Amino acid sequence: MIVMQPVLEALPPADFALWPVAAVPSPGFSSTGFLPLGGAMSRPEIGTAVMLIAAGNDLDPGVHGDDRPPRPADPLGSFLHGLLTFDTPYAAGGLRVTDTSTGVVLVPGCCSGVEEWREWFEVLDGGGSAGFGHDPDPLAERLGDTVRLTVDAERHDSPVIELPAAELRRLLAGAERDLAAFLDAAAAWAARHIPDHAGPVTQALTRVLALDSAPPPGVA
Repeated sequence: MIVMQPVLEALPPADFALWPVAAVPSPGFSSTGFLPLGGAMSRPEIGTAVMLIAAGNDLDPGVHGDDRPPRPADPLGSFLHGLLTFDTPYAAGGLRVTDTSTGVVLVPGCCSGVEEWREWFEVLDGGGSAGFGHDPDPLAERLGDTVRLTVDAERHDSPVIELPAAELRRLLAGAERDLAAFLDAAAAWAARHIPDHAGPVTQALTRVLALDSAPPPGVA
């Protein structure tokens, strides 16, 4: 069985006190250092996911020549500032694919972002291949009606996963449902834990999950 999950690169939260987060290890965290996103996450796991996404965008205005406004003085507003002011916020991670029959797992590499998940459709409807980060260098290639997923294209002996192209399309539709379910759960979480910022945070998460884009080809 092939399983596809949207995941965040998860670093243990340290000395974080702006809202409740999950302890590490926690049932939601995988042994490979990724936090799967979906609608069944606990409130502390959702809090951890929002914390990880906000932390990944917690850069001072002007560092990269941007013209974002200054940080607010309050700690919560300051921490959320990057997430709320970047036009294209970033979330380290992507889509993880597991072949439960062989144990082979393809994970997003360094510099891959969850917001890039729609690039998987390049394999089906575009150029026929796509890469997702480095160290490792995961690669997806279409070979006729089959898609080959190479765990690390820099290794000559890399494990691979092969599946029908139609199955990959079905898996991508499921990953989109997981992202939408997480967004719904995160919106409810934000209304409870950070009510003064709930609307802008939900809008920012919609952008970072690429759920404000038009549906890719072949997806209703």
